[in-house]
Amino acid sequence: MNGNGILRAGRLELRVFDLEKSVDYYKNVIGLDVTAQDENRVYFKAWDEFDHHSLILQKSDSAGMDHMAFKVADHAALELLEYKIEQFGCKLSRISNRTRIAEGEAIRFQIPTGHYVELYTDIEHLGIATGSVNPDPWPDGLRGIAPHRLDHALLVGDDVKTTTRFFTEILGFKQSEKILSVDGEQMIGSFLTTTNKAHDIAFIKGPDAKLHHVGFYVDNWYEVLKAADILSKNKVEVEITPTRHGITRGQTVYFFDPSGNRNEAFASGYMTYADFPTITWTEDQIGAGIFYHRRELVESFNLALT
Repeated sequence: MNGNGILRAGRLELRVFDLEKSVDYYKNVIGLDVTAQDENRVYFKAWDEFDHHSLILQKSDSAGMDHMAFKVADHAALELLEYKIEQFGCKLSRISNRTRIAEGEAIRFQIPTGHYVELYTDIEHLGIATGSVNPDPWPDGLRGIAPHRLDHALLVGDDVKTTTRFFTEILGFKQSEKILSVDGEQMIGSFLTTTNKAHDIAFIKGPDAKLHHVGFYVDNWYEVLKAADILSKNKVEVEITPTRHGITRGQTVYFFDPSGNRNEAFASGYMTYADFPTITWTEDQIGAGIFYHRRELVESFNLALT
């Protein structure tokens, strides 16, 4: 937990075109469990997540991210963060209790890149199939890729520098890595963590309020390869076959959901600590930073945004 009481990434709400087709994909290809649904939304959790949901699909006429939310330790921390966010100048509103299934009150605000972020503390607790007393390593009946959890999101916007200042100074995140222009004058990318992971949220310079990808965590390199096999078997569009990142050191495969939202199966990556120094990459080496093996970007990686 960071010094401001933000525990971790809690949930992400995605906009999708065809709700039925998207539910089938996230349930049977990604391997998430449906926990609830109403007229316009379906709620999911990964098998190793205790809270009621971490992913919400919202039926919409546009793809992309509605919001990403972070879980806060208690109401006192939430109230203090609300004050600090307002003082920073972000547009802020309150989300009423039970606006969405199983969720308590939340605060919602718009960050400098135009994205909406929420903070909350109350959500129903479902637990996991293995239980928490003498549990087995995994439950029976897993489907698809079967990630452990929602891991992170990479978002796209113009003012990466101010957004980084907001997350570090106001929300208490730590910057694990950054990408700078060769002259060091501009921040091109920023990787931020509120836990001891390599990143919980990241930003890259580009059009405001766009989603680059949603990352789901799997155990290891073998599980990334297995994910690629499952994707091919289900005829899912794969953008980047299994490889390694220089940034975060994670292993990865990138692919698209039926609405064009980019997904990632992500494994490994280093751990950060309070005294972890920020790693710097320069823009001329961004190819190796993103795709360490091929050492160059794929054109679609910068263009396919929702």
